[in-house]
Amino acid sequence: MHDLTNLNEPKSIQAILADTCAAGFTMASEPLACSLLRTLAATKPGGRFLELGSGTGLSTAWLLDGMDPNSRLITVDNDESLLSILRANLGEDPRLTVVCADGDEFLGSLNGQHFDFIFADTWSGKYRLLEEALALVSPSGLYVIDDMLPQPNWPEGHAEKVAHLISALEHRSDFRIAKMSWASGVIIASRL
Repeated sequence: MHDLTNLNEPKSIQAILADTCAAGFTMASEPLACSLLRTLAATKPGGRFLELGSGTGLSTAWLLDGMDPNSRLITVDNDESLLSILRANLGEDPRLTVVCADGDEFLGSLNGQHFDFIFADTWSGKYRLLEEALALVSPSGLYVIDDMLPQPNWPEGHAEKVAHLISALEHRSDFRIAKMSWASGVIIASRL
């Protein structure tokens, strides 16, 4: 078995990749983690999904590819130029709501709402406001993060932030977690 063979990527991926490269964006999600997102999304029929950190829409495309017609995805980023790539390639999907906003402020506006699946791919809801993000996860819902293994673009001191985040998740009694030293390093947390 070779995990990068026959990923059956969503149709929009090549166009998004071309636009992403043309824009010079280098922090896009990688295919293995995205294929896992799609598989996990398929387990939440009729689900409410939240993506924090849209980027150019690569992970968004994979999430949408796993979602059924009754599911809904809100994706949030604070960079309109990146979101323009996402909208150009995925904006016609009626299941998708694209929000350009500060992630911390957006998380604060969701008080009392619940999601079946949260993919936190930015500082908001991951390194900042973790408690607020986890409070939004429905019972049996999933909270997913990646980039937990050392990355070449990590700033000085980031490894300590990652270690603290992993420890915080390991010590929760209201979630069960799986840590995978695979792809960019993925943690899946399921609320009890």
